[in-house]
Amino acid sequence: MCKTTSSWRHDSLLFNDIIISIMLLIVVYKLLYILLLILVILVLVLLALLSILLIKRKKFQKKREKRQERATVVGIFHPYCNAGGGGERVLWAAVQAIQNIYPDVHIAIYTGDLDADPETILSRTEKAFNVKLRPNIEFVYLRKRKWVEASMYPHFTLLGQSLGSIWLGIEALDSFPPDIYIDTMGYAFTYPLFKYIGGCRVGSYTHYPTISTDMLKHVYRRIVAHNNRRIIARNPILSGMKILYYQLFAQLYRLVGSCAETVMVNSSWTEDHINSIWKCQLKTHRVYPPCNVEHLTKLPLLNDEEKGGYIRIVALAQFRPEKNHPLMLRAMFELRSILKEEIWEKVKLICIGSCRDAEDEARVKDMQDLAKHLAIDENVEFKLNIPFSELVSELQRGTIGLHTMWNEHFGISIVECMAAGLIMVAHASGGPKADIIETREGSVTGFLAEDEGEYAKVLAYIIHMPQDERNAIRVAARSSVNRFSCQHFEKEFLRAIEPFFRAKRE
Repeated sequence: MCKTTSSWRHDSLLFNDIIISIMLLIVVYKLLYILLLILVILVLVLLALLSILLIKRKKFQKKREKRQERATVVGIFHPYCNAGGGGERVLWAAVQAIQNIYPDVHIAIYTGDLDADPETILSRTEKAFNVKLRPNIEFVYLRKRKWVEASMYPHFTLLGQSLGSIWLGIEALDSFPPDIYIDTMGYAFTYPLFKYIGGCRVGSYTHYPTISTDMLKHVYRRIVAHNNRRIIARNPILSGMKILYYQLFAQLYRLVGSCAETVMVNSSWTEDHINSIWKCQLKTHRVYPPCNVEHLTKLPLLNDEEKGGYIRIVALAQFRPEKNHPLMLRAMFELRSILKEEIWEKVKLICIGSCRDAEDEARVKDMQDLAKHLAIDENVEFKLNIPFSELVSELQRGTIGLHTMWNEHFGISIVECMAAGLIMVAHASGGPKADIIETREGSVTGFLAEDEGEYAKVLAYIIHMPQDERNAIRVAARSSVNRFSCQHFEKEFLRAIEPFFRAKRE
């Protein structure tokens, strides 16, 4: 009787497992069907769009012919040119480099900053980056920038923004077709448009690949991140669907990326990912971003007494989600538990960055609220959109530099902190680990950490470090940053785009 009951229970459990498996298969089938349907619709939309653009191609050619008497036009696609971040530093340094060697070239900047006139943009550029430009720049204002903003696409964000960039690119091409097109923000889906429809030579400067193998690993491992929501990370079926979506998107990304004739990347980390996806090793150039090391390395190194006895930890980063300001605040909370109260009272975290819009401003308010919640608000200051002169002053008075972004593609602010004499603590990933910070004994130029506990321990270690040991690291760090100078950027950038102008001369 027992055997029969046991057998019946076993058969019942087996039957339940089969039913659950069948239900899961049905769910997966339905999800695959929906995804396939979306892809079919996408292909149809792209084909319809391509047909319209082929008709418009003659219109673009006529527009270019009408201005044949003008100099060569270089169109630079940077919809957020007035944002004031590291990407904008690269943009304006690239413009300055072109002006220095090709003074007759006419430069058009495609921007969506409708609230800023050319004088305002150039004035802010000079204040923020200490870059003065010649007036042969034309700003082409785009009204469809909202279509590349993540907030427009709560689902399939990568795909939505990429398709939105095509729509924005059509507006740019229709407004002012250039001879040479350079994208400096990573909108790779615009490359086929400008190459095949606009008839332009196409170049790119990629700060961060739109999709990378690291992103795929996050989904495989079901890790919660700003680009992998908790509901997806916890569900194996949704994670599987997202992996498939990412893989299909990666193939599209590879196709559009192949349309660039010269590919510039900002770090060895970005180079590895771009070459892995685009398979373009022979046309890839590693061009480190321009950093103000020439000016900053000349600043006198102040001792603790000259800094007023305060230990200022400087965090230089735009207020964007990926910069992970909450990790900075949690690290400070952990640091407080390590330090003696009399030392803690001398510690201040100075968060310096630019705000692009109301969303960035809301993040700053959230960080201020979090600082209050952690009871560290008296030791934290936020400084927004400060001029270059004030930034230099803050760097000179700082002791430690703090950077918490996971897989930072390069890290201009990290280099500038090191050049100014700060001891840098950055995330143990991406460009900071691969290109900038050396942690080997005997050649230490900074430190790396991963979570708030590690950050707090490293910060405490530096705070308790004798003055002569700190100075040794500061000197070593300063000596290591010359390879990231503005002159080096200009040389490598011009070398990468020179074939475009050589072809024009021929």
